Amino acid sequence: MSIAFAESETKKNLMRAFACESQTRNSYTFAAEQAKALDMYVIEMLFRYTADQEREHAEIFYRFLQEAAGETMIVDCDYPVEIADNLLALLRAAQHREYEEHDHIYKEFGDVALQEGFSEIAFAFHQIARVEKIHGERFEEYADLLEQGKLFVSDRALKWSCLNCGSVFDSKEAPSQCPVCHHARGYFIRSYASPFGLT
Repeated sequence: MSIAFAESETKKNLMRAFACESQTRNSYTFAAEQAKALDMYVIEMLFRYTADQEREHAEIFYRFLQEAAGETMIVDCDYPVEIADNLLALLRAAQHREYEEHDHIYKEFGDVALQEGFSEIAFAFHQIARVEKIHGERFEEYADLLEQGKLFVSDRALKWSCLNCGSVFDSKEAPSQCPVCHHARGYFIRSYASPFGLT
């Protein structure tokens, strides 16, 4: 079935998705600030890295709304208030949000766009749904490590990278402070997980 964009549910879903990604980006930026205040640079960067990707998703959805430029759209949405005073709660909330976007929201939006004849928009929704699953898995991994007290400790020796100066150390745990640049333990990450990681 083909439907005019102006009358489509896809148009509304694009605005819902734009608003969702914008709200998510801001909440992750706030979470990053909390992590920064606790000298948990790795968690701060996890939230900032993901926030930047959410911003890109918002822009992708917004560009599809070009035909509606100048219009005011009213859409209904549910947005969680994910304010917490500890990083584990923030990570778990982010994990849940990302899985929701993957499992339900964007898959369904993509299916609707396909039914309405907007294959390019459907592709974007479906692909971004896959990215949200990756986001959820990443938040889950770091939440699990934090909860288990293993964010900076491992059962076996591995490489730890300082995200400030790039120093790498082989050990079962990250140094309490980088011996080279003297930044706090919160700057250490498992090398395989760093942006240009070593195995």
